[in-house]
Amino acid sequence: MKESSDTPRDRVFSEAPEKQFEFDATVAAVFDDMLDRSIPYYRESLDLIVRLILSRKREELRLLDLGCSTARLLLEIARRCEGPARLRGIDNSPAMIERARHKCAAFGAESIELIEADLLEYPIRGEDVVVANYTLQFIRPLERPTLVRRIYEGLDEGGEFYFSEKVVFEDRRLDKAMIDIYYDYKRRQGYSDYEIAAKREALENVLIPFTITENIRLCREAGFSRVDTLFQWANFVIFRAEKVQRP
Repeated sequence: MKESSDTPRDRVFSEAPEKQFEFDATVAAVFDDMLDRSIPYYRESLDLIVRLILSRKREELRLLDLGCSTARLLLEIARRCEGPARLRGIDNSPAMIERARHKCAAFGAESIELIEADLLEYPIRGEDVVVANYTLQFIRPLERPTLVRRIYEGLDEGGEFYFSEKVVFEDRRLDKAMIDIYYDYKRRQGYSDYEIAAKREALENVLIPFTITENIRLCREAGFSRVDTLFQWANFVIFRAEKVQRP
């Protein structure tokens, strides 16, 4: 789904933040630009996930997007899917859901169901695919195992869980090098050193990343027997976990 050229530019952290990062109306208004400029290869990563999801040959696609934000993935699926599909997105941010609804209406995709709800409480059942792009990292670490277990149980056999995460590395020198490379990337996207530092401060204790190993273990302990990494650039990784069909 092609984004409008007049998407507001992200200047959220051009001034000192007055609070920790949250997905409020200010962030929602510029979120698409924030994603494009803050996550390396975001559009390509989204395209990869969409292509893999649509490669499934099923009578109907039942997909749930956890932390759907402005519904970019759901809109892409709706645009490209040639068969029947039940597409639902959940977000606990009223501002994100409101913006997602406006976008779906603008693109004529009213069939997408958007739900304002707590991801930790919303029932998950009968899904072919569950997606959580840069969502788990905002869930408290102690609560992530329960959520991933609920995702596993809510998938039908043969179902897939796609999730993208910012990760940390066990080797401290490597981790620092990756962070430095990432900050240089953000500078090339037009963010100032002040904006980079201000956002880092606002995200402290809000975004808590795991290592690649910890994310894979999280899925395996939930019941997924097959977990793969599909793409990685520095400290950004796409994972795919499959609920293998029983013989």
